[in-house]
Amino acid sequence: MASIPSNDNQKLEEAARAGWLYYVAGKTQDEIAKQLNTSRQSAQRLVALAVSQGLIKVRLEHPIRRCMELADALQNRYGLLSCEVVPSESNDINSTIGLAQAGAAEIERQLKQRHAKIIAFGTGRVLRACAEELPTMHCPHHRIVSLVGNIAQDGSASRYEVAIHIAERVGAQHFPMPVPVIAGSEADKAGWQQLAHVKNVHQLASQADVSFVGIGDLGTNSPLHLDGFVTRHELAALDAIGATGEVISWIYDSEGHLVESEINNRVTSAVLSPSNDKRVIGIAAGDSKVPAIAGAIESGMINSLITNELTAEALLQR
Repeated sequence: MASIPSNDNQKLEEAARAGWLYYVAGKTQDEIAKQLNTSRQSAQRLVALAVSQGLIKVRLEHPIRRCMELADALQNRYGLLSCEVVPSESNDINSTIGLAQAGAAEIERQLKQRHAKIIAFGTGRVLRACAEELPTMHCPHHRIVSLVGNIAQDGSASRYEVAIHIAERVGAQHFPMPVPVIAGSEADKAGWQQLAHVKNVHQLASQADVSFVGIGDLGTNSPLHLDGFVTRHELAALDAIGATGEVISWIYDSEGHLVESEINNRVTSAVLSPSNDKRVIGIAAGDSKVPAIAGAIESGMINSLITNELTAEALLQR
């Protein structure tokens, strides 16, 4: 005669049945309780027991699974503090769909913190798109700081200023960098940086709890050139010395070293100093930006990344 199952074995059989009903059949806990003739609370405990005892093996079958694997691989390969990879659309590596939403979600998480924070921002198209995705909030306890100037050499304002836009959207204090992105001369730069309010902004930027920056390449379609900060002749000179990309206008080569350039001598932006407790998050994607993103990581100017699936794959193949 077969032996009667012990209470423990019977409990595991019930847990396995509940787990199957929940994860495979897609039943709700109320439906499981009704089918097993038990309470909803008991059904919930049985499902939890099935997981804790290893009776259920969950396999994520969704595009986000591949993104999570890529993010983990990038984080390990480049020693990043954090990495998020969003799905690429239509096999287009240059698509920025999803970047703005992912960036906005991370910015919102920072803004929801109850303790006061200094949150710093670069500028550019992708960051401006992130700002547009933010909901209206009330965050007067935070300070929003600009990392980069917002004026061209002809006196015109940048069309892609981010910090002011975010500060207005969330009701936070804002500390702009009211200087040219690239000063007309080294003497002009020294003069700007002696101003008390500019010194204060640089000091706040150095104390930022988290920073968000774009990453630019240096082709003829690069933001620095299109927005009038660098001439075509200057681009050619930068290319000749191996310049690869820029972060808040600091220009570096493929190994992440700031290039010896007259332009870098005139950049008025804050100096980025990531650390283990202070993330500098780069947000970028695109075929032309792969070397720039890799260089930005190697430079130490960023220690976290938000990118898309195809760009992540290209970075891992380098």
